[in-house]
Amino acid sequence: MDELEQITNQITGGDLLGRIIVAAVILVFIAIVSHIVTRWIKHIVARDSNDLPQSTFFINIARCIIWAIGISIVADACFSVNMTAVVAALGVGGIALSLGLQDTLSNLIGGVLITFMRIVTPGDNIQVGAHKGVVQDINWRQTRIKNRLGETVIIPNSVISKNSVVHLPPPEQISVLFVVTSQTGLDEIAEEVEKHAHDTALEYAGIVTEPVVIFTEVSEYGLNGKVVLEIDDAAEATVVSDAITRAIAPVVR
Repeated sequence: MDELEQITNQITGGDLLGRIIVAAVILVFIAIVSHIVTRWIKHIVARDSNDLPQSTFFINIARCIIWAIGISIVADACFSVNMTAVVAALGVGGIALSLGLQDTLSNLIGGVLITFMRIVTPGDNIQVGAHKGVVQDINWRQTRIKNRLGETVIIPNSVISKNSVVHLPPPEQISVLFVVTSQTGLDEIAEEVEKHAHDTALEYAGIVTEPVVIFTEVSEYGLNGKVVLEIDDAAEATVVSDAITRAIAPVVR
């Protein structure tokens, strides 16, 4: 920094107005660099064909770093501010501040992990703890998901990074569980369940994948099974699932 200060003194002759002009020029240069880096980050993120609004996350971090460097250069070279002492003071203050912002920093680190490791992306149907839903947005503090009731659930990034994340089937895919107590006529029961599921689903949405019955295991209550299908409207998934459950109940008794 001493070399920069000497160059500044040579240019301005120690004049305050000259120092201010040089500082303004440096800040304009920093603004241009920040703009170029911003466009580069947006290009890199867009290249991945990912709708995740993580570009904002990276851009904010990059801007902070660039402007911090730029301001330190201006303060030292143009106004003879001892940045070593300032950084030392900020370091002590930063330790105290970090103790009071543990949750915020934990969410920030969690956001970085989620973004870089691609733990979740928008459109993913996930379960974190008791919360299930489709990922809508991820920012530096939290992840927003929308459940089947249309409710928006906000989950801190630290919770996602520290807990198991279950990636569920797409929200358009419906799986209705049932138990058959009869030990005979299983093929006929399966056909009836598939027919009822098909007819019921068509009342609410289009069918992308036809209903298929799968028997999974024998339990103390009977033969466990499920009927799986996919519709074209995820918003109707809860209604369709409920309607199919009611429709097949008389068949599987």
